[in-house]
Amino acid sequence: MPETAPRGLTRLAFGGDYNPEQWPESVWQDDVRLMREAGVTMVSVGIFSWALLEPSPGTYDFGWLDRLLDLLHDNGIRVDLGTPTVVPPAWFYRAHPDALPVTADGVRYEFGSRGAICHSNADYRAAAANITTRLAERYADHPALALWHVHNEYGVPVSACYCDSCAAHFRRWLETTYGSVDAVNEAWGTAFWGQRYAGLDQINPPRTAPTVGNPGQALDYKRFADATMRENFRTERDILHRLAPGIPVTTNFMTALSQCDSVDYWAWGREVDLVTNDHYLITDGRRTHVNLAMAADLTRSVAGGAPWLLLEHSTSGVNWQPRNPAKAPGQMARNSLAHVARGSEGAMFFQWRQSRRGAEKFHSAMVPHGGTGSRVWREVAELGASLDSLSTIRGTRTAADVAVLWDWHSWWAQNLQWRPSEDHDPRERADTFYEALYDRHFTVDFAHPEADLSAYPLVVVPALYLMTEAAGNNVRRYVENGGTLVVSYFSGIVDEHDAVHEGGYPGALRDVLGLTVEEFSPLLEGQAVRITGPDGSELNGDVWTEFVVPQGAETVWTYADGPAAGHPAVTRHRLGEGSAWYVSTRLDAQGLDAILGWAVEDAGVATRADLPRDVEVVRRTGESGTYVFAINHTASDVKVPLEADGTELLTGERAAGRLALPAGAVRVVRLDG
Repeated sequence: MPETAPRGLTRLAFGGDYNPEQWPESVWQDDVRLMREAGVTMVSVGIFSWALLEPSPGTYDFGWLDRLLDLLHDNGIRVDLGTPTVVPPAWFYRAHPDALPVTADGVRYEFGSRGAICHSNADYRAAAANITTRLAERYADHPALALWHVHNEYGVPVSACYCDSCAAHFRRWLETTYGSVDAVNEAWGTAFWGQRYAGLDQINPPRTAPTVGNPGQALDYKRFADATMRENFRTERDILHRLAPGIPVTTNFMTALSQCDSVDYWAWGREVDLVTNDHYLITDGRRTHVNLAMAADLTRSVAGGAPWLLLEHSTSGVNWQPRNPAKAPGQMARNSLAHVARGSEGAMFFQWRQSRRGAEKFHSAMVPHGGTGSRVWREVAELGASLDSLSTIRGTRTAADVAVLWDWHSWWAQNLQWRPSEDHDPRERADTFYEALYDRHFTVDFAHPEADLSAYPLVVVPALYLMTEAAGNNVRRYVENGGTLVVSYFSGIVDEHDAVHEGGYPGALRDVLGLTVEEFSPLLEGQAVRITGPDGSELNGDVWTEFVVPQGAETVWTYADGPAAGHPAVTRHRLGEGSAWYVSTRLDAQGLDAILGWAVEDAGVATRADLPRDVEVVRRTGESGTYVFAINHTASDVKVPLEADGTELLTGERAAGRLALPAGAVRVVRLDG
């Protein structure tokens, strides 16, 4: 069985992408000196270096990389070595212009950025396998090598190509997946609009058409594009496993729901030896630490609860958003240690030394343009010392309280054209439900809809338009066996082919919820509704309403006005030993919290009313002990109750009963016993 932890790394991973090719070799010695000063334990190397390693076809230059790896090893720094297959050289594209991807409109991209790859192209596949083989043969036994880093951020910026090579590959994929053209016709419902195919050879990718195309075809093309990237990853991974046994292989994910929607990370999580993730704050005015926690929880869940690694984030501002503010003093440490609290085995950055040239020269780095006299550098060195003091947490696991169901296939299907309302955003519902759970101080696991849910007293389904019959049966068993389920509107509607479940809405969830929805009634822009509860209190909804007909469920909240006035708005269905709640309108955070309060009572989940808003408390447990991470995102000092006495690892102080947590600070207590 392949190793999962970076070889030879005895402390938490701390460092970043190191691109020494951007600098004169005379700078390398200074870089390594500063790395040691900051406590760097591992750097990522060679991710964008294909043009340097193979400057012309079949001509290789590994001398610079030999010297670099030797230098890093001599200074005790481990290496995450990249296969540079995200950026084929200019000479490759000159020889194979058809390896550049084609858009759905028929436009072929040009060389000059990154990730411009047709993943079906045979010449690209052969060249990628060749450079990977050369690297593995040369460096498999290098003492600095800790981890293989295949490619970079699959799916960013291009996941799908629509060229003729992809068309032929898509047909082969359909034959393998369905077996016959008749099965494809049935799955896609091609009887509609006269789209029936007589043979697989008549099928093309879903290129631009006069109006909306076949949604089943579009959904399958997303699956095909994802599977094709995964094929290429497996090819490189298998080469590395064969030639460099004992060295784990990863590729950096981007699980944050707002950053990458073309990759099924449930499937990818089963392919890597170690799950790693890149996360960058989306500074759009929301509470960025909540999205960070969500991304970390989702990454840990993709890893099956096992420790994972934050392979990239930023020391301060990025450069690719409309506005890129700097991080406030102390925010970098809070961000980094929040990932560690939620399962990461360290904190890595993009990048080590800030570039002077190129598209990302204004992206922050560990060594900024301002040099070692800057606040960023001082905070980097302080973080390195903090991570060093937390080495004993390696291998422990984060404890979760509740689960949220999520599926990338459902997200893909939901975001296809011609849905009842373009104002319904499944990601927004996932964000809002997660934020409501976060504000109740729950640590969240994400789960695939067909996964075992028995460990969770409460399961939330914020936006699951696509649900298989197996998923519907799974959540029904969960409730019957004593679980509490909360479901948001427009969930369970279609099967895996985007075909509406027979028997009426909400399809796969109809029985467990004990109701039917006769009709959707989305609201117009700016329109809102009121719903009233059993005590006469009111909540506000917008975007969506439904005509709900209970069939065993009890009405708890009712529409007071709007198109569904007088109809149930929120219901509860007692089924077996558990209960299932349904919310048929888009509630704001206050409204969701009210509904979740009832559901939490049903579930019997212990709440943390003793914690202020924006103070996180997360636990990691394992053979080395139990660790409580307390993170204060507020401007006020607080006291955090502890279940037992312990030692605070960042300051060395004892913590008895209550932990003093200064404004903006992080504390980590190893509990006694």
